[in-house]
Amino acid sequence: MVNFLDKSEEKISKEFLQNGYIIKKIDDLSSLNWIKKTFSKILQTKRNFKNISQDQALDETHNHLNKKDLNKFRLDIINKLNLKKELRKKYFNCAKSYLELIVGNELVMQKKINLSIQLPKDNSSLLDVHADVWSGDSPYEAVAWIPLVNCFKTKSMYILPFSKYKKYEKKLFSKKIKNSKNLFNKIKKDLKWLNVKYGELIIFNQCLPHGNVVNKTNETRWSMNCRFKSVYSPYADK
Repeated sequence: MVNFLDKSEEKISKEFLQNGYIIKKIDDLSSLNWIKKTFSKILQTKRNFKNISQDQALDETHNHLNKKDLNKFRLDIINKLNLKKELRKKYFNCAKSYLELIVGNELVMQKKINLSIQLPKDNSSLLDVHADVWSGDSPYEAVAWIPLVNCFKTKSMYILPFSKYKKYEKKLFSKKIKNSKNLFNKIKKDLKWLNVKYGELIIFNQCLPHGNVVNKTNETRWSMNCRFKSVYSPYADK
């Protein structure tokens, strides 16, 4: 079969097929900057965040927010952001060329952008090891994960690369696996921690086990995620 990909596109395609994810520079940095600036404007309406610089407000959120108020705070911000008509287009622009290469150019996009805020040493915002397909998402979806701050080590997310997935495929649904903690301990030596700077994104196969752990850095993590799939690929429960 003949394909019409150039060398750079072939490299990205092979990387995604081999690893189940890619980390690349944002397609349209002005769109990401618009999103970050919009976040900042919403934050500045909060009493504890007035007169704080944009970067400081994000990386140092834990210095201005009580942990018990985190979820209410997060939902309020993302709900206000999702009211912006430009948001979904700006988000898509950040990942457009990669999504069209990996998923296709006739796409369905999740209606709302999701937001994760993870404070240092906070165990209330964890996503234990999981794959989105285990809870009813289509296996034909890809996730575009975009940080608003530099993410590294436990301030980021982990994934089981596709090259290691087959090693555990039969064990994932074994009766010997009692819970997510048990599963994490089984696969943790082969998990890949994804270091992603502001201005970069991850696109990953959400069939692969992924998640996060307690953020052991002294900075707060802000990241967004949104799912995309081809219009013509099969849907699932969601």
